[in-house]
Amino acid sequence: MSENTRSLHELGRLGQSVWYDNISRDLIASGELGKLIDLGVTGLTSNPSIFEKAVSGSADYDDSMLRFSREGMDVDGVFESMAVEDIRSVADLLKPIYERTDGADGYASLEVNPHLAADTDGTVADGLRIFKTLNRPNVMIKVPATPEGMPAIARLLEAGVNVNATLIFSLDAYDQVSEAYLSGLEARRRAGGDVSRVASVASFFVSRVDSAVDGLIDARTGEGNSELADLKGKAAIANARLAYQAFKVVYRGDRFAELRAAGAMVQRPLWASTSTKDPAYSDVMYVETLIGRDTVNTLPDATLRAFVDHGSASETLEAGVDAARQSLASLESVGIDMDAVTSKLLTDGVKAFADAYDQLVAKLDVKRHQLIAAN
Repeated sequence: MSENTRSLHELGRLGQSVWYDNISRDLIASGELGKLIDLGVTGLTSNPSIFEKAVSGSADYDDSMLRFSREGMDVDGVFESMAVEDIRSVADLLKPIYERTDGADGYASLEVNPHLAADTDGTVADGLRIFKTLNRPNVMIKVPATPEGMPAIARLLEAGVNVNATLIFSLDAYDQVSEAYLSGLEARRRAGGDVSRVASVASFFVSRVDSAVDGLIDARTGEGNSELADLKGKAAIANARLAYQAFKVVYRGDRFAELRAAGAMVQRPLWASTSTKDPAYSDVMYVETLIGRDTVNTLPDATLRAFVDHGSASETLEAGVDAARQSLASLESVGIDMDAVTSKLLTDGVKAFADAYDQLVAKLDVKRHQLIAAN
């Protein structure tokens, strides 16, 4: 094994898990996911966009699609049943990691219907149902961190559902997700429930923040504000580093100490959207700069392979915290409103997942009728 290949395992030794941000039936059946697990991958995340590419781009799902359609399922049921099959298979591959880490790692994530992002009760009902259907201890239900999603996260955790709180862009939203985790576990404990095997991550999106802020900077530098150029590529990493500081305050505090004594795990920050969108930046920029204990970095295929090829691993997450605060303060001082930026990113993120879901089910509906007609 090369020196660079070892760096993926080195992330684990530094306290950071690597989860793969991709899924397809071929990835599982071909043994490729097993190879990635051997390489150091310890979890997997999915979303409607990923499933849309997987299902519409191959014939691997045709047999399942036909079988579920003949069982009388509507198109939404067909998709969910196929997704459940995949996530169960992934969870089974990750089960040895889950057992070896005593439930701290080895999770596969599946999202609730993205059209429920503004429906608290609907999200809770969907999350409970999917979690029960998956019937695996090492799965997480992804819930968007919308205002309506926050109480849903707490209620699902109280019910013993592992939750991946997703689409977090702002420090304020991260604080709310932390509060939902604590209050959910506290309610579960008060009711006599076991909090030691309820796991959660807080998925903090990274590169999309730079894409949005850099676009605003470019617009302003075009107006003659050339000094702003130095702030490009700074916002996302600064945002994430300050989120980690907030994480330490919460999980080293007195309130969590009581839950920890009852066996509770920390809710780990997860760095999502870590592919580099701007070709001017390093393709491992959002990996190398965000390495720290009790965190997860979820990597799409190209970013994972880039890091294996030429990435380096050292503890970097707590470097430059003061500089991170200064970067965000400087952006605010020149009129770039981070609250407005992150609010729009959340709205756009929810819409993107809903649109991907709609495209997926539309293509599925056409294809399943073709399969039924041909068989």
